[in-house]
Amino acid sequence: MDTQVAETRVAEDGDFVRRRRQCAACEKRFTTYERPDVNFPSVVKKDGRRIDYERAKVASSMKLALRKRPVSTEQIDGAIERIEEKLLALGLREVTSTRIGEWVMRELKKLDKVAYVRFASVYRSFEDIDEFKTLVNEVNN
Repeated sequence: MDTQVAETRVAEDGDFVRRRRQCAACEKRFTTYERPDVNFPSVVKKDGRRIDYERAKVASSMKLALRKRPVSTEQIDGAIERIEEKLLALGLREVTSTRIGEWVMRELKKLDKVAYVRFASVYRSFEDIDEFKTLVNEVNN
């Protein structure tokens, strides 16, 4: 129960902290790994289903929109982190997929306007060319 920390290191990817500890009673050493316990809200889909938030889904949809565009992985990761910060800051147990989609569109608009138009045209399910023209005009202004 009584231990002392002999050494602390942060993992290269920053996902956890590694600590070398020593027992005060027997002086044996052991290692512990500490990870943050973050609970994202559930995502409520348009059809009412509730699913767990998955960073990979947000990343894959953004990467698809950004395919063959001059945007670095670091920029994409930064955008996803900003989205996740908003999710956590809400303090809600549930958030709609629509709200997340809007945040993704805002981040894409900052990163690359072509990717923004790609994502928005699919996400908003345009029914005619006039809706598409309106979006393109909005980006140009």
